[in-house]
Amino acid sequence: MGRSVSCCGITCSGKEERLLDARVSQKNIGAIYDRIAPVYDIWGKLTESRARSRAIELADIKDGQHVLEAAVGTGLAFYEIVKRNPHGTNIGIDLSQGMLEKARKRLSKLSGAHYALDKGSVFHLNVEDESIDILVNNYMFDLLLFEEMGKVLKEFKRVLKRGGKLVLVNMTEGERFGSGIYDFIYRISPATMGGCRGVALAERLQAQSFRVETREYYQQMLFPSEVVLAYK
Repeated sequence: MGRSVSCCGITCSGKEERLLDARVSQKNIGAIYDRIAPVYDIWGKLTESRARSRAIELADIKDGQHVLEAAVGTGLAFYEIVKRNPHGTNIGIDLSQGMLEKARKRLSKLSGAHYALDKGSVFHLNVEDESIDILVNNYMFDLLLFEEMGKVLKEFKRVLKRGGKLVLVNMTEGERFGSGIYDFIYRISPATMGGCRGVALAERLQAQSFRVETREYYQQMLFPSEVVLAYK
């Protein structure tokens, strides 16, 4: 079950952020996810599926919209996006060619759908200014250095239309019993966690002038996720 959390009650500890800053270089992320692409769906369904499903629900996609998923992975969310928006514009990007190949295979099951899947970076989106109605991003900010997050949020803000919707899902700081096991593993071996560690983004969104509508906490197989809905 998810739980709504008041944004004003979310605080960031500078000490904790320093301890758990990203320790896997962005230049290595693509290769890491190329290797784990064949088994990622198993992990995704066991630990991320409830948070991902809630994100799609909050996105509330209407057919004919312009939707971008940044860091599309194996297409678990993108499939649901395209299915809901068959006549709209659906763009998916990822750093990992292995993940994109899995996504293409998944999306090939949808006949007559409109979508594009390409390799791309969230730091430089190949998308026009204020052209996107909904931007979805699953499990990527937990890979970034804290100092890089603002740059990506500015790029997201650039491509979103005024009043456009941003839906984020991330590994987050654990709030329930047992959730700390994943950050413990990360401290020992970041690559074992695919480079992911717990982060909290609501305040960072507000610092970039996004209006945060809701932030919900999910825990599945002890794995802690946050789902954030915000507007430009």
